[in-house]
Formats: sequence, C-alpha cells, structure tokens
Amino acid sequence: MIGRKSQRSEKVQAGEPKGFDDYDLRLGDVMRGERATMGKSLLDVQRELRIKAAYIAAIENCDPSAFDTPGFIAGYVRSYARYLNMDPDRAFAQFCAESGFSTAHGMSAAASSVRKIDTPKQLPPERDPFASPSTPFVPAGEAFFSRIEPGAIGSVLVLLLLIGSIGFGGWTVFNQVQQVQVVPVENTPDVLSDLDPLQSARASTSADTNDPVAPAPEALDRLYRPQALDVPVLVARDAPISTLDPSTVGVFAAPEGPDLPQVDRSTAIAQALAEAQDGEALASPLPQVVEKLGPGVTIVAARPSWVRVRAADGSTVFEAILEAGDTYTVAQTEEPHTIRVGESGAIYFAVDGQTYGPAGPRGSVTSGLALSAANLLDTYQVADIEADGDLARVVAELQGLPAASPTVD
Repeated sequence: MIGRKSQRSEKVQAGEPKGFDDYDLRLGDVMRGERATMGKSLLDVQRELRIKAAYIAAIENCDPSAFDTPGFIAGYVRSYARYLNMDPDRAFAQFCAESGFSTAHGMSAAASSVRKIDTPKQLPPERDPFASPSTPFVPAGEAFFSRIEPGAIGSVLVLLLLIGSIGFGGWTVFNQVQQVQVVPVENTPDVLSDLDPLQSARASTSADTNDPVAPAPEALDRLYRPQALDVPVLVARDAPISTLDPSTVGVFAAPEGPDLPQVDRSTAIAQALAEAQDGEALASPLPQVVEKLGPGVTIVAARPSWVRVRAADGSTVFEAILEAGDTYTVAQTEEPHTIRVGESGAIYFAVDGQTYGPAGPRGSVTSGLALSAANLLDTYQVADIEADGDLARVVAELQGLPAASPTVD
C-alpha cells in the first residue's frame, strides 16, 4: 500500500519592523549627532574647548590609545560631554564600557605618560594622529608631482622660450651694429697728384749734408684741403627785393614819356597820405558790439578798517584790513558785490572822480551794502573833505598833491 507523504507546512515567520530603541547606539554616534546638530566641526570644538581635534575624534571613536597621558582621558570625555549638553558621568561610563578603559590611580605607572621598559624590545613606530584614518577631517598629504599642472609647465616653457628669443635677438642686433662691412665700389679712385717718395731724399743728397732740408708738412696738407678763395662770394638772400628802385617801379615811379611833367617823389608821398587820411575820415564808424561800462567804484580807507567784499553768489572776493591810504577797486559784474565794514566812518567810495561817504557813522558796522555806482550815488552824498583831515590827507596823496597840515580844534 502506497501511502501518501504527509506534507509539512513550513511557516515562514515574517520579520517585524524594528524601532529606534531596537538598535544599539554607540557613544561616538550620539556625540557626532549632537555635534552635527550644533553645527560644529572638530576644529571648532578644538578652538572652543582647547582640546586637540585628534583627541575629540578619539573620544568619538572610543580609542584611548590616541591619548598621550591616560590620566587626562576622564577629564577630556567629561568636558566634551558637558560641551554637547550630555550627562558627563554617563558618557564617561559608556566610553569605558565600549573602549575597555579603566581609571588608574594617579600615582600608578598606568596613569603616567612615561612608561618604563624592562626588557629591550622593538618599539612600534610613533603614531601620528593627523595621518591616522581615525581623523578623516585632516587632508591626506599630496605628492610633489601631483601639485604640478601640465598647463603650468607649458606656460613656463613658453615664457622661457620668449625670454631666450628676446635675448638672442638683442645679442644678434648688438653684434650687427658693431660690425664694419667694406663694400667694393665700381668707380676706381682718381689720382690727384703723383708723389715721388724719393723726392725728399734726392733733395737732401743734392744739398749740403750739414744743412738738410726737411719737407714742409703744409705741402702735403694742401693736397687734402680745398683751396681758399681770395675774395669770398656773397649772395644776398633778399636780392630780388633789395635791388628794387621805388622811383622806377610802383605807384611812385616817374611817368614815362617826354611830354609828361616830372613829379617830385616827396610831393607824391604827401598827397597819398592826405588822401588816405581823408578816406578814413569819410569812412563809416565801426559798429559797437560791447556795452559801454559805467563808472567804476573804488573803496578808499581814511583810517584802518576791516572790509569784506562778497560776490552775488555769497563767495568772499576780498577780505582784509585796509590801512590809511589803501584802496580797492571793485570789479564790475552783472550783479553788484556787497560790502561789510567794521569801522564805517573810515571807509569812503570814489565814483567817477568824486568821493562819497562815509559808509556810516564812526564806530558802527555797515553790512549788505551794494557796491554799484547807482546805489552809492543814491545813498551817499559827496564827502566833505575838509571836515575829515585823514580823508583830505589820503586824497592829496592819491592825487599827488602835498598834504595839508592837520588843523587843531
């Protein structure tokens, strides 16, 4: 009897989703998360806590071997946990549990950074924390040739080639300038004189041996110098003009013909000048294109006084202390200038040969007075020169007259 095989039903257990509490969080993950939440890098923590970035990375990796002195590990872990707003004791306990680090007594050898070696053995190479893979924030060292770009090499070669070309070109030009080239000519040189080299020897042998005659050096120099003229040839540059005769050419020339009377040249010149003057008198006058200026204004100081002259736009044109006898001519503009006087009784105004004023009573200040001829003629009367002895003396000095002696009341 063939029996049926019993089918076994295998139940597949479906995996249930895991929650956040199901995963085992390590201390380094929590610290890195808190540091990322604060937006701080390892270098930022190093600057703020004064702890090396390598030590901070070793704390996050739970690597106690990165510390030089094990006695400081507890303080570093607690300080870093307090910086991340974590429980320092709980963080240090978890660090010890994950790394297997145990706190040593301060006087023990394990807590000291200097370790005694009883038996000589080969020590492992010193570990550089900045070159260790446990510190990914430190960039790895680059090779020397990796920092050289091919484009920079080409630029340097082109620059060297350019400098070499300029130097070679300058050297070639310098040599070419110093060279002297002799070029043959087609025309043969002409013989100016045949000199006998034995002529001087023959003359010396034919003459007395006690009185030898040496050839004169001027004889040879004359062959290479142009012969001087006895009378220099002078050519006047204004010869065509200087050779003209006014009595024969032009308007003053004598009339030709036997029947015409001879006219004296001086009489003709006088008649021509008289006609020219009559023509200028009859000619119409030139049109006037510029307006005639009115009488000017001159400030006259009979005694020392402070004066300031302003233009129409408010700018200061003149400012000074006028001493007795000083004058200042006011420029004539479209808008008249204004004056401010400290001692009004000492300032007068000269308009068209007449003196007007004073600007005000003695000891008073005059301000905003327009320095136009029309305004001064309307405001002031002709000054009484005899009443002011200082003014009489100043006017006499300006006119070149002897000053009158001051009167004493």
